[in-house]
Order: sequence, then structure tokens, then C-alpha cells
Amino acid sequence: MKWTTKKLRSLKIENSTKKLSMLTCYDYQTACALDQSDVDLILVGDSLGNVILGYETTCSVTIQEMITFGAAVKRGAKNKFTIIDMPFGTYANSRIALENAIPLFQKTGAEALKLEGSGQNIISSIEALVNTGIPVVGHIGLTPQFFHQQGGYFTHGKTKNEKDALLEQAKKIQEAGASLLVLECVTSEVAEEITRQLKIPTIGIGSGQKTNGQVLVINDLLGSGPTDPPSFCRPKNNFYQQKLEAIKDFIQEINTNLTSSDPKKDKYENIYN
Repeated sequence: MKWTTKKLRSLKIENSTKKLSMLTCYDYQTACALDQSDVDLILVGDSLGNVILGYETTCSVTIQEMITFGAAVKRGAKNKFTIIDMPFGTYANSRIALENAIPLFQKTGAEALKLEGSGQNIISSIEALVNTGIPVVGHIGLTPQFFHQQGGYFTHGKTKNEKDALLEQAKKIQEAGASLLVLECVTSEVAEEITRQLKIPTIGIGSGQKTNGQVLVINDLLGSGPTDPPSFCRPKNNFYQQKLEAIKDFIQEINTNLTSSDPKKDKYENIYN
């Protein structure tokens, strides 16, 4: 059964032991595969800027790119609760947030939009979207859109001050009306405490096992990239190497036995002739 915001809230209300699974997705074909799987939630993350478009940071991703990729994913995953990231700068205040969120929500058919951070303008933006009827997912800890401000990628919540700040941020996001909260690269102790205190589910990435669910970048899970994934991800395969081998086999094939003796068995023959 497809997840809804009501069903997500019931996880905490009913003290369910169910662990939510979430994977990123950026294209139609992968979305079709996920639609046939038991994964609970799909995230069209602005991480597509890194893994698909080759940008150095997610800050270069545009709202139109999120609409294009988000709509493609939703066409392939009609039966999955799909969350789409709002990219950098598109929710700087509540007015700008609504101007960008409404077309993103309408044109993709998403079930929710995700906003990073917890500053006052972001809280106001969450409230504006929720009041307009757009479900929101929050995101704190390591927030890639704040890469430059935070000073890089590192684990958050190591000191008491950081712990208290993260807990306060989580509560503000919940009070603003968010349906779900992503905790990225937060210490397992802090992630567990936030999960215990919140009434909405938490999804962890690099934040230990005590959250209500886990999310990974699917390219990291499958080993699709040329570089090693983050240390918290253990790839299930090495698709990148498999692609290289398939390309090599194709090149060798066309330079040796291009055709068989029987033209009907020539797999390179135009089937429309």
C-alpha cells in the first residue's frame, strides 16, 4: 500500500517497529524498478547535481532541473510516495518558496517536498507550504546546500551545544508542520534522542540505526560511480565496473566477429528492414 502523510504519522502514534526504507532516484527506468520493489519512499534528491549532472556541489541545481527529473521519476513510480528536493535559493523566504514550490509540486506530481535547514526563513517557508497544502520533509545535520556555510562535510552533534541545537531545530521543524525529518551525518546518540522526542518519523543517513528509517543515494548503494561512496554506505554491487566491462566487450565484439554466417542471426541487423 502506498504511503501517505497520515500513515507516516501513525508510525509514531502507534509506536510501530516498522523501519522505513528510502532510496534516491533520478530517472524513469530506475523509478520503474523501485515501483516494483518494496521500498517505502523515493527521494528525488538535489544530489542529482553531483551524481547525474557532475556539479561540484548541489548549490548549482536549478528548479527546472528538479521539475524535469522529478516528473520523470514520478512517471515511473506512480505507486510510491515520492519526495522532491527544493534546490538552493528556491525557499529563501516564504514568498519565494511558494513561487517555486507550487510549480514543482504541480508539474511533478510529488507527494512531498524537502527543504534543508532550520533558520527562521526556512521555518516560515515550511509553514507557508504546509498551509498551502504541500506536505514537507525537513532535513538537518549535514545539509549539502549549506556546504560553504558549514565549512565542509562532517558529523554533527558531537558537543552538548550542537546536540541541544539539533534537538531544538528538529522540534521547530515539527512544529512548523513537517511530516518527516531527515537526519544526515548526525551522531547516533543525537539521532536516537531526536527520534525519541519527535512525534514525526525520522530518516537517517550516516546517523546510526536508531532512527525510524534509512535513506541512501541509490548510486552509492549500487556502486554506480567512479569514486568510493561515503564510509557509512556498503555498496551491494559495482555497476560502474560492470559498465566498463560491457563497453569493452561491445568494442571487442564489433572488431572481431561482427556478423554471423547466417544474416538472420546478425544481432546488429536492422530489425525494421
